[in-house]
Amino acid sequence: MSALFRQEATTQQQTQWLGKALLLKGWPLWVTVTLTGTFIVLLLLFLTFANYTRRINVNAEVITQPYTINLFSPQQGVISRLLVQNGQQVEAGMPLYQIDVSQVSQSGNVSTSTLDAINKQRRQLDDIIAQQRNNKTATLANLQQQLDQYMRAQVGLNNMVASAKEGLASMGKSLDSYSDSLKKGLITTDQLNNQRYLYYQQQSAYQSLTAQVIQQSLQISNLQSEKVTKAADFDNEISQSLYQQQGLDRELAQANAKNLIMITAPTAGNISSLSVTPGQMVNAGDSLVQLVPQSEHDFYLVAWLPDASRPYVHLGEKINVSYAAFPFQKYGQFPGKIISVASAPSTAKEMAGYVSAPHVNAATADGSYFKAIVSLDRGSLLWHGQPLALSSGMQAESTLFLEQRPLYQWMLSPYYSLKKSITGPVNSRTSL
Repeated sequence: MSALFRQEATTQQQTQWLGKALLLKGWPLWVTVTLTGTFIVLLLLFLTFANYTRRINVNAEVITQPYTINLFSPQQGVISRLLVQNGQQVEAGMPLYQIDVSQVSQSGNVSTSTLDAINKQRRQLDDIIAQQRNNKTATLANLQQQLDQYMRAQVGLNNMVASAKEGLASMGKSLDSYSDSLKKGLITTDQLNNQRYLYYQQQSAYQSLTAQVIQQSLQISNLQSEKVTKAADFDNEISQSLYQQQGLDRELAQANAKNLIMITAPTAGNISSLSVTPGQMVNAGDSLVQLVPQSEHDFYLVAWLPDASRPYVHLGEKINVSYAAFPFQKYGQFPGKIISVASAPSTAKEMAGYVSAPHVNAATADGSYFKAIVSLDRGSLLWHGQPLALSSGMQAESTLFLEQRPLYQWMLSPYYSLKKSITGPVNSRTSL
């Protein structure tokens, strides 16, 4: 069946425009060139004069100065007693922990058996010392009693000697009188001889009493000397026993040290943290307690700087600090100022004493770290007018601002890396 209209008419009807076609003119060429040139110039100026400061985030930890004292377990054992509480104020030498380090064999606890044997010897030695002191007291009392008796007898003999001396003097005067009477013919020779006999008899009695007095004095001297000698002998025996007692005390202290170890406070301060509880097993070197010395202390921040950042960090520089306990999304960042930077890398042993220190693996080249001390502005640690409480050991993150360069230098950093990779040996030349 043939179409009603021709094909050309149908195509014309379908492609015919329904309105006028308007041709819009584009931007003038000078406007496009001007805008493009202005943009390029501004971009070049921005890349040339605008600067960017490289920054890194490093781990940090809140400390106090004087620094918090960490006490560690000297031996492996079990915590038998906890003698303090967290936050308690302690004095120097005050016991904090008691650690049981005793050993057990088939016959029982070795340390306990040793302590029982030493205590038994000490009790026996105490009885010996007490008996020696009692013997000393009794012996000296007996000698003193004898000495007192001799002293009293000495007094009586002295009186008798004095009386005999007076009688002898009187008899001598009477003998002289008899001699004068014989010359005058008043008495006979027999009477004079009888009187002379009586005089000699009195003189013999006086000499006998004098000899007794001398002998009595010698006896008193011997007793006094014996008393001193006996006292010295007993004192020597007691001293030897006391020396043995001191030896047992040393053995007892050593046995106690092998059985129980007392952890004491090295200085007065406040208990900041207790790491273990009674009944817990500890190994040598395990942390037991943190003690904040009792003195005026300030909070500081210890940060660990990678060796690549050390040349750009100087004293007095400002840094930003964010604390793990106070998330920066809510509390923001806080200011800090670097007051000390180590000139030598920190050792692994020094870094092991800090929780925030990076864990350096000796098998890999992780680089070294430098210890930096940052002072904190306590006046800025406020949140809605309320101070934020810091404590030693609190973890933080510090933002350090390093070298500052124009933007074009940062854009050309790949070029510098490429230049370094293709540069040959560097020769040092000295200008004359």
